[in-house]
Amino acid sequence: MSSLFPSRTVLAARGVFTSSGAGSARARLAVATAPGVQGQQGTASGQLRTPVGQRQFSATTGLRSKLGRTPITVPPGVDVKVGEPWVKKDLTTYLKTVKKTVTIEGPLGKIEYDVPDFVKIEIDPIERKAMLSVEDTTIKQQREMWGTTWAYINRHIAGVSEGHTAVLRLVGIGYRAAVEDRPKEAKYPGQKTLTMKLGYTHPVELGVPKGVTASTPNPTRILLEGINREEVMSFAGKIREWRKPEPYKGKGVFINDETIKLKQKKIK
Repeated sequence: MSSLFPSRTVLAARGVFTSSGAGSARARLAVATAPGVQGQQGTASGQLRTPVGQRQFSATTGLRSKLGRTPITVPPGVDVKVGEPWVKKDLTTYLKTVKKTVTIEGPLGKIEYDVPDFVKIEIDPIERKAMLSVEDTTIKQQREMWGTTWAYINRHIAGVSEGHTAVLRLVGIGYRAAVEDRPKEAKYPGQKTLTMKLGYTHPVELGVPKGVTASTPNPTRILLEGINREEVMSFAGKIREWRKPEPYKGKGVFINDETIKLKQKKIK
């Protein structure tokens, strides 16, 4: 049966096979470029093939943000205003960044959010929608801030119209919480103090930050409410730091629908 590759005797006669390592390397090169031999890189004429371009994962170019180009619906009673550009100075460098302030006001309060100047916001008062765009979609930073700005504005609009909430569950024997009014320890007028018993020798006392409302529907539940979701979830994370959920007994402070997979006790 004929073979596409020359026999060892023919290659030896051509001086391909030698006993040295360098000869082995020359042998592989000679086999790849030998006439009538067609390998992975060689052809019948001894010419090397040109590498074929790799197939891209997606045929479309990722220049536009699917999230950023989606219109934001402004509900009735919410007013969105875009201020004039201003220069923000960085205290650590000499860089100057141009920003503009977006004011979002609704039935529950007002939020001001600074966005880069290259993010353009167009508000249609008739259809009550806000459209976002950027100056140059080929710049990576502008594409990143396109979707990020959209998410923040959409979240703030929901906050001033409906509000954001976080429910904390205290799981453990003797764990309980209560909201108390301590005017002498208040850092601002009307500040409440959240007192919790989490298994320590002393109760844990945390002052409720401004812009967040705390209540306890029952001793093992804490309800946090506010118009700024970042402030609400930040305070919820500080509470959770005192008793993170542990995987052996399932005790701790859980935020919203947080769960934990239980482990078996280590037996020596």
